[in-house]
Amino acid sequence: MRSAVLTAGVLLCVMGGSRALARSLVEEAAPTGYGYRDASGTTDTREHGDLRITHRPSVLKPERGYTPFDVVLQNSGPVPLQVRLAFQGHSSSGPRTAERTVEVAPRQRLVTWLFVPAEVQAGSLRVESPGLASLAPLAHAAVYLERSTGGTVLVLGTLKDFDDTSGVPRVEATGSPLFSVRTIDPRDAPRELSAYVGHSVVMVPGDLASVPADVWAVLEAYAITGGRLVLPQVSSSLTDRLPLLPAEGSRDAVPYGFGRVWLCGAALECGQALNAMLGELIPGPVKPAGDAPRWERSNLLAGGIAPLLEHANTPVGRFLLLIFAFVLAVGPGGLMLARRRGPVAVLVAVPLVSVITCVALVTWSVLVDGFAVHAARYSLTWLDAERSRSVTLGVSAWYANVSSGPVRFPATSALLAPDNADEMLADLDWTQGLTVTHGFLPPRTYREWGEVAVLPSRARLVVRKEGGTVRVQNALGSRLEQGYVRVNSQTYALPALEDGAEGALGEPLPASETPVSQVLSGVKGQSLAAGRLAAGEAHFRAPLPEGGFIARLGGLGPAPSSAVEVELEAGVHLVRGQSEGGRP
Repeated sequence: MRSAVLTAGVLLCVMGGSRALARSLVEEAAPTGYGYRDASGTTDTREHGDLRITHRPSVLKPERGYTPFDVVLQNSGPVPLQVRLAFQGHSSSGPRTAERTVEVAPRQRLVTWLFVPAEVQAGSLRVESPGLASLAPLAHAAVYLERSTGGTVLVLGTLKDFDDTSGVPRVEATGSPLFSVRTIDPRDAPRELSAYVGHSVVMVPGDLASVPADVWAVLEAYAITGGRLVLPQVSSSLTDRLPLLPAEGSRDAVPYGFGRVWLCGAALECGQALNAMLGELIPGPVKPAGDAPRWERSNLLAGGIAPLLEHANTPVGRFLLLIFAFVLAVGPGGLMLARRRGPVAVLVAVPLVSVITCVALVTWSVLVDGFAVHAARYSLTWLDAERSRSVTLGVSAWYANVSSGPVRFPATSALLAPDNADEMLADLDWTQGLTVTHGFLPPRTYREWGEVAVLPSRARLVVRKEGGTVRVQNALGSRLEQGYVRVNSQTYALPALEDGAEGALGEPLPASETPVSQVLSGVKGQSLAAGRLAAGEAHFRAPLPEGGFIARLGGLGPAPSSAVEVELEAGVHLVRGQSEGGRP
């Protein structure tokens, strides 16, 4: 029914009807539950001396990732002001904070952003400035983060541009919309990947030239890391902003790295694109697993999923053996001691055995667990050698006896919590990129984090001809354990090579073999990271082009959190790209 309504509008436009008339037809014929809800929200403005503060009491939150929360600061005074913004989420286990510190120059209007984890339902905004006597009236301004009944569409443009481009009717507050829309002025749009990564769709309905170049850079990063970007179809100059698009263009969804870009030209075609994309159930580019509900006591995670880190499993067998030995010592052993030495010996021996048992448990914990951070890391990476960058989706599992220190992430990356987390897991400082100050890894707590990142990289695989053989050099940054490369229309298996080493290629594989599937299925006999990277893994299954390669690496991997010192239990990283060097 939805497609029929949209098709009617498109046909009317093709036959010469206006956009307004086409939209009117759609609105009259649309069934109940069709259309969108404007969730851009209202603003609340307060003044404190020279500082004027504008924020939103209610903000639309995406399905996962982060809710972008904007605050407008205007300094009417003659001196700069240091302003600290802090959003404190309501949590049953204690308050967690997302904060940012900015400087507002004299006579400046500054739009700044806080990114609040999407699992937070509500919280309070606090604004502080050493240059002002008091900001008490806004110290605890309540903020509600509302969930959409359908998908969430982030629009960089005006609502009028969205209406004219998509043709989807607006549903009033009493209706039942298919999805919700939040509009942002492109000039004020956030420049961090975390603002976009959790939204179902991001759309630019108006003039593409109105979007600043640095915003285009983050939109391109959103699309290439698994996002879905909808744009009006324009000339080939769009490839300057989205360099991986094919030059000829398309009116369907074009694969773009791990994500997709949909170019829609005629009126209402963007409505069809939104309808198609929002109708797909996509879990997100990375799906880390969270803890099981508190009433479930087991070694499994939510949904009955096994942890990725064996070190985090309770050693039930060893503990039972130690408990059995303790029971024998204080039971039959105590009875024998009482008969031989008397009751006084038992009064001394039982506490002594208890102390010895406790010391054994502590010693075992120190010697086996230690004070190091234990981790298992998995990732998928596209190498874009032409632009010297890597695009990575990763998931990691962590466990340690003591809490880790602050962990920093660049603005072109995003740290993702499990979808089923029911509260904010860590304190976040967004002043310079993202710094997780507390809560990244609580002591004696198993935790999984997902990561998406677009980072500078010179990693490469070099292929060259030497005499009558073809040699390959591993410059990928880690040990190459398995892989394949396509040279002169033939596929060769890569030798196992340490980082920086080189070796000769063997005989070409039979044409019937599918090396890409062999690499993907050869990871411990199961899906990479037990399905937590399944959405991105599908993009790796395309056949290798001429000069293309796919490799399985060990080690820490290229995701930003690899800077944390760990004892690595498992590291599996699949890398795909174009080899460097002349063709043999």
